[in-house]
Amino acid sequence: MSVGSTQQSGHSQRSTGREPNHPLAAQGLIVLLSLLVVWLAGSSGPGHVLDNNATDAFFRWFPATQADRHSISTLLAIDEETLSRHGGVRQLRSIVAHALEAMATHPPKVLAVDLTLADVGDAAEDARLAKALAAIPFVVLGAEIRSDAQQWEQPAPVLVSRNASIGHVHAAPDPMDAVCREIPLEKAVGSSRYWALSLEAYRLWRAEPYLLETPTSLLVGSTEIPARRDSGRLLRIRYLPPAREGALSSIRRISVADLLAHPERVRDLANGVVFLGVTAPSAARDRLMTPFSYGRSMQGVEIHANAFETIASGRFLRPVRSGMLLLGGLLLAGFVWWGFALFNDWRAYATAAVALLSALLLPPAAFVQSNLASATVLVGSAWLPFLGLAAHRYWFIDRKLRRATRETENYRNAIHYVTHEMRTPLTAIQGSSELISRYRLGEEKQKQIATMIHSESKRLGRLIQVFLDVERLSAGQMELRREPVAVDALIALCLDRARPLADGKQMRLVAATTNLPDAPVSHALTLLGDHELLEHALYNLVTNAIKYSPVETTVRVSAAVADNWLRLAVADEGMGLDAEEQKAVFRKFYRTQSAEQSGEHGTGIGLSIVEQIVSAHQGRIELQSTPGAGSTFTLVLPLAPANTRSTGAKRS
Repeated sequence: MSVGSTQQSGHSQRSTGREPNHPLAAQGLIVLLSLLVVWLAGSSGPGHVLDNNATDAFFRWFPATQADRHSISTLLAIDEETLSRHGGVRQLRSIVAHALEAMATHPPKVLAVDLTLADVGDAAEDARLAKALAAIPFVVLGAEIRSDAQQWEQPAPVLVSRNASIGHVHAAPDPMDAVCREIPLEKAVGSSRYWALSLEAYRLWRAEPYLLETPTSLLVGSTEIPARRDSGRLLRIRYLPPAREGALSSIRRISVADLLAHPERVRDLANGVVFLGVTAPSAARDRLMTPFSYGRSMQGVEIHANAFETIASGRFLRPVRSGMLLLGGLLLAGFVWWGFALFNDWRAYATAAVALLSALLLPPAAFVQSNLASATVLVGSAWLPFLGLAAHRYWFIDRKLRRATRETENYRNAIHYVTHEMRTPLTAIQGSSELISRYRLGEEKQKQIATMIHSESKRLGRLIQVFLDVERLSAGQMELRREPVAVDALIALCLDRARPLADGKQMRLVAATTNLPDAPVSHALTLLGDHELLEHALYNLVTNAIKYSPVETTVRVSAAVADNWLRLAVADEGMGLDAEEQKAVFRKFYRTQSAEQSGEHGTGIGLSIVEQIVSAHQGRIELQSTPGAGSTFTLVLPLAPANTRSTGAKRS
């Protein structure tokens, strides 16, 4: 077999083992599984939290314009200063009555009272409060469901006049993180149902006698409020951002204490909508977190004022329909898949980058348009398929690249090996053939040269076979031949082959039997393995020892037995190796600096092949070396079983 045929065989093997460039089925499966994971995550608790956190960030990134910051309503706050100046919580009804009396000259159009005035108090005080409430054109009194969830806690009947209606004061903090992003526009216990305080305030402000219900919305005049019946009529609040440092929103705020101290300020409340409630942290029960809280809580009355502003502005946040959301996710994932299916290079990643960037931009873009799109679904629909396809692409291409690199390296090693090992017989054949062609030689001399050419050509054939065997062994494509190999015959054969090289440097080759502290070599010692490969390994060590040793030195080949292992050592008196060189000497193509400087030709592949041969025989190679004092390479190989040794000795 020639080297050319080996190369062709390698090409044939590579071509038949090539995998498809576009594994569309595997890529499609990755995309579908990724989408399934994303959609499950989007409907899970963690996905819900991620979506809410993203929406909260959008509130802060895209605050309302200056026009939107101007609130229609006013928060009349019973704060700490009010309580401290006017008798505390015990005097709450008196404080409310006093404030309403101050507004009598310039009353607001709608007053929403976020207080549960359920208990009957002092008759004179209740009568005073009822009279003050009756002076306001429209009043909404607060009601709430009791803790037992069995009945309503409603305002005392004495306070409910013909101009008063009732609205519930409940909010809907998210159970996952306790942030209030929504309020229920209706609450019911049994047959009793009330609309939210903010919704009733808006209805009265618009002077609408009633509101209409549909399964998906509530209609107050021409205003359609998106609030689905099947979701409990929840309204997503578009909070007004803080207008100044320390505030929680830009709702206009007036303290009751300030109003009573400066009665002229009632003009600011005339014909408007006023939300009256307790904001003092020591007395307010309903303090909740909002997207603008930054660690501080907001009282329920201000939350309802923000809900009123959301309804009044008509800038409702509408969730994107599930069908549209899933379609968007499919398009994003499909675009990523299309890029990887179409391209095998950087263009696949460039195409996917369009989808990845779009997935990041779509949720905030939807928010700017007053739509709530699940960031978990949209971002995940692009990024998770991308990561899956990129990982598959990396693994797929990397495996092919490793295989191609390994095959290329094997082929390059083969060329180096052929060049390195076949130079000597080729030189002999070329020189001998030149003698025959240029000179008239006698018949005897021609016969000698022809015999030598025949011998060297056979040697060249053996070298090629050894090369092929080593290549197949390293690739795991060949079973190692197992035949008895007589150790003494192996040593003698290698020394005879290397003797002309040693004679050229006036060196001695010695077959020693006592240089190791074990039993001497016996004629019956036999290895079980491939004779040609073992011969090649030992011959390589001997010729290396000759090449890298000074003239007129000695190379010793010795063998000894230790625990049923043969230790076949080649010792020289050459340049030696330092510690770092000893670690790297068996690496392919590695040559020491001293070897480079010696002028000897070499590729650095010989010792690597020796190590492969020894490893294939379940052995190992050991090295002891001292710079300037020589090196000893020892092949440690298992001896053949006793019943095969005599056969090996006879064959030798």
